[in-house]
Amino acid sequence: MAADLHCHTKLSDGALGIDDLLILAKNSGITTLAITDHDCLAGVVRAQIIGERYGITVVPGVEFSCTDKARGRKAHMLCYLPDKPERLEGLCKRNSNTRKTAGRIMAMKAAKKYPISLEFIVKCAAGSTNIFKQHIMQALMECGYTTTIFGELFDSLFKKGSPDSILVEATYPTPQETLEAIHDAGGIAVLAHPGFYDNFELLDELIELGLDGVEVWHPENTPEQQEKLKKIAKKHHLLMTGGSDFHGAFNAKPTKLGDCGPDEDAVAALFSFKARQRRKQRKAEPQKAAVQADQ
Repeated sequence: MAADLHCHTKLSDGALGIDDLLILAKNSGITTLAITDHDCLAGVVRAQIIGERYGITVVPGVEFSCTDKARGRKAHMLCYLPDKPERLEGLCKRNSNTRKTAGRIMAMKAAKKYPISLEFIVKCAAGSTNIFKQHIMQALMECGYTTTIFGELFDSLFKKGSPDSILVEATYPTPQETLEAIHDAGGIAVLAHPGFYDNFELLDELIELGLDGVEVWHPENTPEQQEKLKKIAKKHHLLMTGGSDFHGAFNAKPTKLGDCGPDEDAVAALFSFKARQRRKQRKAEPQKAAVQADQ
């Protein structure tokens, strides 16, 4: 059983639509897939319906953007299998509006530097909830200013310290706030790719607050970091997840769907954890109802 618990579609910054992504998953022999678009759960129901057609179990998921204000770093939090996804709509909307403002400002800056229109950049972002950096680069690529999404021009426009930078960094809710929101929605909270943003100190803090898991297998986690994360997960009884972080043509380096996927035991542990979580909730409901009746 092959699995990938981290991938993106056109609804955020992926290059493929839901249909094409699931066909690719089927042809790649993947039987369990989590679509984790940035701050967006909109594609889950459609993905599950199409997944059933292809014999693929689609795990409801979302990747939340966070700001670790204590350290001045980015962080991403994955949410899996929320029982009450409607409770996450507010957080999704809040993050989306923040990203929308930043994306539009960057697009306008790009349009001032190059003879492309804001409308054309928006067209390149068609189907997405927001304008991402990749959409701006796609517009520049289609207009002949580069032949690649990532490379010299991308670094010039979006790296800190570059004299030509148009980067606008948005500020999102803290990982602690996001963890609380995920648990309030009955979801499983997993810290994404700690190696990418150097979130190891943050990981320790989140474990104390009830973090459920950590993304061990990811293209940006080095082998040494993976071993470190496995030890941390075993010590604190955390779930271990993994995935390719697939974006298709919008990946910075060649990435195939299914790369870095978790093994069968890790996938089984995710579903077992959810089953236990739901059993505890069912047992707690009569007690909660009794307390409310007494009041």
